[in-house]
Amino acid sequence: MTKVYFKAIDSYSKTKEINAAAAALLQIIEEKELVALNKFIPLKVHLGEKGNTTFIHPKNFDGIIDYLKQKDIETAFIETNVLYKGQRNTMENHLRVAKEHGFTRIPVIIGDGEAGEDYELVQINKKNFDYCKIAKAVAKEKQIIVLSHFKGHALAGFGGAIKQLAMGCASKGGKLAQHSNSIPKISSLKCKACKACAVKCPENAITVDKKAKIDKHKCVGCASCMAACQYGAISNSWLASLTRSFNERLAEYAYGAAKDKNNIYITFAFNITKNCDCEGHPMKPIAKDLGVFASTDPVAIDQACLDVLDKIEGRKVLTRGRYTLDYAENIGLGSRKYELVEIQNI
Repeated sequence: MTKVYFKAIDSYSKTKEINAAAAALLQIIEEKELVALNKFIPLKVHLGEKGNTTFIHPKNFDGIIDYLKQKDIETAFIETNVLYKGQRNTMENHLRVAKEHGFTRIPVIIGDGEAGEDYELVQINKKNFDYCKIAKAVAKEKQIIVLSHFKGHALAGFGGAIKQLAMGCASKGGKLAQHSNSIPKISSLKCKACKACAVKCPENAITVDKKAKIDKHKCVGCASCMAACQYGAISNSWLASLTRSFNERLAEYAYGAAKDKNNIYITFAFNITKNCDCEGHPMKPIAKDLGVFASTDPVAIDQACLDVLDKIEGRKVLTRGRYTLDYAENIGLGSRKYELVEIQNI
């Protein structure tokens, strides 16, 4: 049975403890799971949108970087350009944000080029996709340490290792393919015509008169409008929710991003917010800090994060998107069955 290793840490403020835990968990994966480390291993991270304050700060990755350097393993942060409007939609802008957010200790690689045009087609032959457009710099690597921030997400329900693989490793075209057919709907009763959704829309698909309206022919389903709306007026369309097609596409792209790779997954369950680090404004956590998780299985580690969160909070905090795990298991990405190994002393 897949093992998920876990070190409980009750506060994001305990940076030294977080670093020690992450390094120790990486060593456990290497030694107990017999994972050989390559001479160069990029660290897949989320650099955080400009204005966001709850992304996982790079100072929490120092323990991992130190561990790799002690073994003469070279590393770099790797990320891809976003689909929506913002400060990370081109390489130039993305690198500027990376510097502002403190990602300066090691090089930063924007894996899909200047504007998201560099990708490789990875063949998967699944229900929704035969091929996935994976960022070229990601696709060429045989091993990546996937550093995920466990939290909520407006469209996916929750974000962790699977989402970090799927959206985080796809080129812009791949992100668009995952979002297709996920057109939100706007409640005329809740809409305040504030225009926040129209400003955030990357395709200019929203017009605002007395109420906001989405042009379904222009909408790419990126959910930027859902994240921007402060009144809860925008939600998934009932059709997209019924077919669960987005969950499936997300899992298939994760499969494509991880295919033929000897990856290690380390997840930081701190600053658990309702929505994603892609939102360019401060957010408040909605749950307690949990700690650091590590595994060789992206499905198992996401399941473990949800299970530990449910146990600690005594309820299901992140209720949507769990079908992603079912589907991911069915297509062979990983297993929902796991053994949680809690590490006491580091």
